[in-house]
Amino acid sequence: MLLRPHLLACTLAALCVGTSATAADTYPSKPVKVMVALPAGGSADMLARVISQELGTKLGQSFVVENKAGGSGQIGMPQVARATPDGYTLTVSPASFLTTNKSIFKQLAYDPQADFQPIARLVNQPMVLVVKDKARFPSVAAVVTQARAAPGLLTYASSGDGSPQHLGALMFSTRTQSEMLHVPYKGGANAINDTLAGNVDMLFAVLPEALPHIQSGKLQALGVMSPQRSPLLPQVATMAESGFADLQLSAWVGLLAPAKTPPAVVAQLNQAVRSVLQGPARDKLLASGMEPAPSSPEELQATIASDLKLHAELVKAAGLQPQ
Repeated sequence: MLLRPHLLACTLAALCVGTSATAADTYPSKPVKVMVALPAGGSADMLARVISQELGTKLGQSFVVENKAGGSGQIGMPQVARATPDGYTLTVSPASFLTTNKSIFKQLAYDPQADFQPIARLVNQPMVLVVKDKARFPSVAAVVTQARAAPGLLTYASSGDGSPQHLGALMFSTRTQSEMLHVPYKGGANAINDTLAGNVDMLFAVLPEALPHIQSGKLQALGVMSPQRSPLLPQVATMAESGFADLQLSAWVGLLAPAKTPPAVVAQLNQAVRSVLQGPARDKLLASGMEPAPSSPEELQATIASDLKLHAELVKAAGLQPQ
């Protein structure tokens, strides 16, 4: 017997809804891999491990972090993009891999918008300018003065091309009309270590990576790139208070899956993330310098789109040519 067109359409729709519901009812039925395209030890890695542990407890299945560092995300991110879109491969990604990379690489091995399904923004991370030698760099203004006097002589570290640290320095240089030399490393931990050793002059750090060293006195914080002072560093002025009102940048981190992951699985993970970030993990992240900021998938998609434009403008203003 042939089904009439409208009956066939209804039947297919019911099957799709049923498939989506089944995915949510049974997910997760096996361990979930959480890819971090950065080395272990950085703030994104730490966040991934906290979130994975909490999601595993909440959803009754292991969430296993796997580090695939290198190429400013171009090793790990394509693997996630090509993974089966069933919810069993996720990534905890810094904003830069989904935004800045599009502007600094001639060829990107993945499409930040087409290849991924956003699940939720996890946290915002304030940026802070830190130095080893405060006698040489007593203030933000002193850094600007020296950078202008000797273009390209001062050095700053980052966790790689297009990283939040790199973007923070680009914003600083373009908006203060100064020039400094970029020294990229593989990961935030390595960038911090060489700043601690005095091998580079400064670092525009994500707060979680720099906070322990600021609190111990090994690094000196000159200013935070946020609208208000950090409650963890109340003694450190904002860039605006230091006379540079247009230096504001936050490094968010998100949870994403491959494109075409079932909507029911995406919704289930989003709900679980929201719950986790309202529990004990919230205080742990706040104490480390991260600000929990869960979003809907649609909100994260919109943030990626808007930041792609902003970061492209910063890269262009800095005169950087795609590699």
